[in-house]
Amino acid sequence: MRDFARSAERGGARLKFLIVALILGAVTYAGYHYIPVAYNAYLYKDLMQTKVDAAAALGRPPLWVTDQLTKSGPEYEVPREAVITPTVENDRVKVRVQFSKVIEFPGYAYVYEFDHTAQSTEFLGKKF
Repeated sequence: MRDFARSAERGGARLKFLIVALILGAVTYAGYHYIPVAYNAYLYKDLMQTKVDAAAALGRPPLWVTDQLTKSGPEYEVPREAVITPTVENDRVKVRVQFSKVIEFPGYAYVYEFDHTAQSTEFLGKKF
């Protein structure tokens, strides 16, 4: 009777270990696919801010920002069909970028939506 109880306990521990290992593996796999997309989006937001500030400081037209962001897009894995909308409001350059990326997981596809607007800082504005 004692041997049966010990074997049942060992089986329970193995099952718990297997469940925990599967959960950790799934989280690691999801992070492996999601984190690079989110990190590139974070870096692209920083690039957007840098470009609108440069455009405002140098007196560049808003389309210059679009050209710069389009050229840099592949480096940040931005799809070609991304919508880039530059504007000038109150002597400040603004740009809005929108795109979607599908992140494939086994049995599930997550759609990462990027929609960010960067606006030049106020003191850099020049008359356009």
